[in-house]
Amino acid sequence: MLNLILFGPPGSGKGTQAAKLVEKYNLVHISTGDLFRREKKSNSAIWQEAQSYMDNGNLVPDSITISLLRAEMAKTPDAVGYILDGFPRNINQAETLDAFLKEEGTAVNLLVELMVADEEIIQRLASRGKIEGRVDDQDTAIIQNRIDIYKSQTSPVANYYAQVDKTKRIDGIGSIEEIFERICAVLDAVTV
Repeated sequence: MLNLILFGPPGSGKGTQAAKLVEKYNLVHISTGDLFRREKKSNSAIWQEAQSYMDNGNLVPDSITISLLRAEMAKTPDAVGYILDGFPRNINQAETLDAFLKEEGTAVNLLVELMVADEEIIQRLASRGKIEGRVDDQDTAIIQNRIDIYKSQTSPVANYYAQVDKTKRIDGIGSIEEIFERICAVLDAVTV
């Protein structure tokens, strides 16, 4: 089983690259952002609780995110592996994920971190916000807050997995195909 954490700041291209990786490696892509958007469409109680956090650019409490992730993974028990996008976002979530995967007889194989400068992230998200009508991606202050939270709370997860030699940092600037080839080179070296 190949369990990959696709990691990087908001707007670094995780979703775009995950779609390509799913096609090539037959992995199940789980995006916590997509899970929350699905909850939003149904206006579930989970969404109503999470919305106040997300609207301000803050992270949703771990208990909500972990509950959604467990339920989503349970839907595909025969998966050859998973791409986790947007999770874990802090050390507590990483430890919880490791414990959950250990119970399932597996583990995180690799964390691939897409490295992208703040200025590029702001441009990408502002553009996405206009195209998709996402309010959180159109406000520069909210975008900067998300970047700051990523740096202070989320990026330590890469160092957590680096301690056990499971973190690879990839240049996230270039064409979609160039970045994809960089990620595949790292994955192929792990899966061989």
